[in-house]
Amino acid sequence: MTGFDAGEVVRPFVITAGRTQPVRDELRVETLVTAQPAALAAPLGFERHRIVELCQYPRSVAELAALLAVPLGVARVLVADLAAERYVRVHERAAEDVSVALLERIRDGLLRL
Repeated sequence: MTGFDAGEVVRPFVITAGRTQPVRDELRVETLVTAQPAALAAPLGFERHRIVELCQYPRSVAELAALLAVPLGVARVLVADLAAERYVRVHERAAEDVSVALLERIRDGLLRL
């Protein structure tokens, strides 16, 4: 037995060590995140390693939340931590640069939550 049964739920506050606010508060749902392939070898916990895997090509914070099945606030905390540790890169974009396709992907990701 691995200690985790199928369907067992880990509370969000456990994933973020009780924190509810990211170190970078400017992360928006449409903010894009990427990771270098070298970050895959970093000694990271499950959710943080999964973010690095998922960000081998650009993903929005909202997409990451949906793909990890965690609340948006949890995804923001994890991404901000990874950015502060330089495992991921956050791409700031002007609001007018956001494409319709990106907004549709974000909407679809949020609907999956």
